[in-house]
Amino acid sequence: MAKHRSKNSKKRKSSPLTPAKTLSFGFGMIITLGTFLLSLGPASADGRPMKLIDAFFTATSATCVTGLAVVDTGTHFSLFGEIVILALTQLGGLGFMTFGTLIALAFNRRISLRERLVLQEAMNHNTMEGLLTLIRRVITYTIIIEGTGALLLAARWAMDMPWHQAIYFGIFHSISIFNNAGFDLFGSMHGPFSGLAEYASDPFINIVVMILIVLGGIGFIVISDLLHYSRTRKFSLHSKVVLSMSALLIVGGALMMFVLEMGNPATLKPLSWGDRIMSSFFHSISSRSGGVSTLSMADLELSTQFLFILLMFIGAAPGSTGGGIKVTVFAILLGAMYSMIRGREDIVFFRRRLSKGAIMRAITQTWLALFLVIFVAMVLSALEDREFLTLLFETTSAFATSGLSLDLTPRLTDTSKGLLCLVMFLGRVGPVTLAYALAPKSDKELYKYPEGKITIG
Repeated sequence: MAKHRSKNSKKRKSSPLTPAKTLSFGFGMIITLGTFLLSLGPASADGRPMKLIDAFFTATSATCVTGLAVVDTGTHFSLFGEIVILALTQLGGLGFMTFGTLIALAFNRRISLRERLVLQEAMNHNTMEGLLTLIRRVITYTIIIEGTGALLLAARWAMDMPWHQAIYFGIFHSISIFNNAGFDLFGSMHGPFSGLAEYASDPFINIVVMILIVLGGIGFIVISDLLHYSRTRKFSLHSKVVLSMSALLIVGGALMMFVLEMGNPATLKPLSWGDRIMSSFFHSISSRSGGVSTLSMADLELSTQFLFILLMFIGAAPGSTGGGIKVTVFAILLGAMYSMIRGREDIVFFRRRLSKGAIMRAITQTWLALFLVIFVAMVLSALEDREFLTLLFETTSAFATSGLSLDLTPRLTDTSKGLLCLVMFLGRVGPVTLAYALAPKSDKELYKYPEGKITIG
């Protein structure tokens, strides 16, 4: 009996990491390496080593493609530091498993079943079928989109700066924006934390940036469906839900911001009517995960700041470079409400019924995210002497890996910075994924309890 138990215990100890644990561990290792590199003297413009907590915060923000910053990227970091941030952003946006698979395929190495399971978890893919084809497409799409974005941005910025600087700025910002990271280098030109404020009325920059954010935020599965539509003449249910919900949120968010900010002299009021509309769409798109802005978030009306909190919380699409609870989860919540009001048992999208498992996962993900954001905001309110809405905004931005800020992040205490690092990590990995990673393996239930009834409403 004792021998049997010892054998079982050895099996449990030697069992391989689950996909959820592998993803969590992988992101943790990347953040650790990034922290070490950014804390070195050569990473700073003045040659002095960065505070460890600030290096850790920046590495976490870059790897989790958030964009929140405790120091201005353009003025504080050297070229080496900026390249480290860019590498962390690219690695975090696409996922370390994507790069690992690419290297394995380049050397004709066979991808094991366990590695395919981790890839499936990382890409939020429903099945392992066509997974390696999707990975190849992800790399191809990324190179084409980021390369095109870099060329377009460089061509425009060559009018304002030398060619070599314009090319570097184009590459850096194309990668940062497509990965929905939100890091920018314009502090070196227009002052710390200035962002894209100088280009608020520039339609070319606005349109290119919006397209990059949208392409990064809808996910590679949807991009693949769009590119192959002429041949297949159909979209998957996932793509239909993502595209319809994204369009609804972009238009609805832009309309609400336009109405709320139209009379604000610090934001939209000084702009022309065309620039007001463009800026409204820009921030509606960027707020859900992009992290770049042409207006000061701190100057927005309180109602608009709360609107952005809601948009950030919803976030981008699964399998994308963005965060939040995801637009598909939000769609399921709306579908559940609609079905309940209409007295229907099933949630139906485009004549397709959703499984109970998908609905339960969506509800679980929403509640975990909501509890996390509210709890951390409450803890921050005890640690920081700031308005609660400001703390809630910063916490939601960290969880949704959005990167928008009310200029609070640089002034946070070290404890609060560490807490937001944890929130960014949870937002990138996903609270449900982390819960799977930490939860002990449960045995399958062999029985069901009798049904009970409670009064609702």
